[in-house]
This record gives sequence, C-alpha cells and structure tokens, in this order.
Amino acid sequence: MTQPLTPSGTTAGTNPRADLWKPVVLRSAAALVFGAVTIFWPSPSIEVMGWAGGLYLLATGLTVLRGVPAAGFAPKSTPGKLLSAAGSVLAGAGFAVVLLNGDLLYAVIAALGLGVAGALELACGLRFRGRHLLARDWIASGVIGLGTAAALPFFTALGAHALLGVTGGGAIISGVLWILAGLTLRHDARGTAAKP
Repeated sequence: MTQPLTPSGTTAGTNPRADLWKPVVLRSAAALVFGAVTIFWPSPSIEVMGWAGGLYLLATGLTVLRGVPAAGFAPKSTPGKLLSAAGSVLAGAGFAVVLLNGDLLYAVIAALGLGVAGALELACGLRFRGRHLLARDWIASGVIGLGTAAALPFFTALGAHALLGVTGGGAIISGVLWILAGLTLRHDARGTAAKP
C-alpha cells in the first residue's frame, strides 16, 4: 500500500527521512509478536492478558511516537500532533492495562486506546492522502484500530482468551500491513541510496 516515491505535490515539512522504515518495521514486529502470543497461548489468565495486551499497546504507542520525526513531521505541526496523540493514547492505554486487571477493564481501556488512536491515524491519513508515503497505511491502520475497538466490548463476557483473540486478530492484520510498508520503504531507501 505504501507509495513508491514522494509525490510531487508534497507539502513542506512532509519529506520523510530515509530511515522511516525502521519505526514501521518495529511497529509491525510488535504487532506480529503479540498476534503470535495470542494464537499460541491456549488459556491465558487475566494477568497474562493484561501484560501481553498492555505491552503490545505500549510498544505500538512508542513506535508511533518514534515514527513522527522519521515521517518528516515537525512535532508542533498538525500531523505531528495527531500522530503524537495517537502514540501517547496507545502507550497510556498499554500502561493502564498492565496495571489494572479485569476483563471489563481490559475491554474498555484497550477499546478506547485503539479507537482513539485509530481515529487519529485515519484523520492523518485522509489529510495527507496522495501527499505522503504512509497516508494509505495510516488510513488502513486507522480502520483496523477502529474495527478492533468496536468489536472488543462484545467479547467481554467470553473472557481473556476471546479478548486477546480479538486484539491479536487486529494486531496480525495491522502487523502484516506495516511489515509490507516497512519492507517497501527499506527497498526504496536502498534504491535511492544506490543512485549517483
């Protein structure tokens, strides 16, 4: 989904760095590792759910925050603020989920974190559609986050395994999206560096 080259109509302050692929790949790694944990852990306890889900949200939030300058956005610009807010919300939700145990608490806090971050990423993607390399990826990731957030409350009564399954399903889908974006960015960065 990532566009191969920066479009000519890119606005000032949106020129991504050559190392943009690094936070993108780290984000995908966090999502895919968490997704694998949710698949292969047959009967997680509430504590496991809190730690696994919380660390996933925290790691994702931190990689989103790390990716803001790499994406070429100044911290005080509107897209910089949107993405920073998305990363902060995810990190805060992750920290809260680690500290607070319970099916209902996990469902509510994770849904709020994923929903707010998804809406912010979606807004950033729509605003920069056709003008930034990651715009379409932000749109897709935002929709995945909103969908996961909308589904979580319906699985509260089914326990930790179901809640981790829903969150892990969204993580796997977004992890695949972000690994494809990261590998494309890495390939393009290597091709640009090789040109004289």
